[in-house]
Amino acid sequence: MNATAAAATIYEASTWVVPVILAVTFHEAAHGFVALRFGDDTALRARRVTFNPLNHIDTFGTILLPALLLLGSGGRLLFGYAKPVPVNFGRLRDPRHDMVWVALAGPGTNVLLAIASSLLFYGVGFLPASPAEWVAANLVHSLQINAALCVFNMLPLPPLDGGRVAVGLLPRPIAYPLARLEPYGMPILLLLLFVLPWIGRQIGVDLNILAYVIGVPMQALIDFVLRITGQA
Repeated sequence: MNATAAAATIYEASTWVVPVILAVTFHEAAHGFVALRFGDDTALRARRVTFNPLNHIDTFGTILLPALLLLGSGGRLLFGYAKPVPVNFGRLRDPRHDMVWVALAGPGTNVLLAIASSLLFYGVGFLPASPAEWVAANLVHSLQINAALCVFNMLPLPPLDGGRVAVGLLPRPIAYPLARLEPYGMPILLLLLFVLPWIGRQIGVDLNILAYVIGVPMQALIDFVLRITGQA
């Protein structure tokens, strides 16, 4: 890679890093704030009820993994994670009910950040050309990342937020078996994200199920944000 290509790669990566860090920081902090509001101070004692990104970032999951995937896929694949905020659901005042609000806080915050990113785009025209281009790219990526995080985390599989919402809302005979899937949730996701598509490529069949399950509602959410902010 020559110097020009390297500089272009670094510039492109820089337009993703800030939005990723802000998105996961606010997402995780929101869980802690709402858990504290409903009676559990576990996150507060762990210093996670804060917007300081250093308290939430996982070096590999938040920075290195997303960067490697983005660069390796030419910007087509983004996946990452932060350090989960510790929540003791047993300490919530109404564990089954309050767990739903704690879980929804993260994706809900991502929707608000997506809206804020779209609104801030109105200010790009007031900036000088060079920084305006960089800021615009950050805001576009922020909209995409926050939409992706919201939709991904709302998949109804524990330990994702959507899984916790489902456990809190479904009838107990269905909720309890779903809750017992939590130790296997991440392996199942990794299987769907990486292993199944790889197998599909080997046999010439499109098995990238999550691309449709996440991609379609993610685009719908982006279109919704653009409409309500007057950008579309």
